[in-house]
Amino acid sequence: MKELLRTNDPTLIAYAAALLEGEQIEVFQMDAHMSVLEGSIGILPRRMMVRSSDLFRARSILRDNGIALDA
Repeated sequence: MKELLRTNDPTLIAYAAALLEGEQIEVFQMDAHMSVLEGSIGILPRRMMVRSSDLFRARSILRDNGIALDA
């Protein structure tokens, strides 16, 4: 699995996941339950992971829909 996106914005994670799942790209969200440790203040970013074979297509889908990627 490769990291596709890292953000503190839960709405961005939900939007990106919906876009990718609509294209039959399986998404795994890491660090989703870290809010228990941080006290729900949102300082720890969540990571969105995809299969290595889906990474190029997933990046293209997000960019085409206006989601800027750092890498």
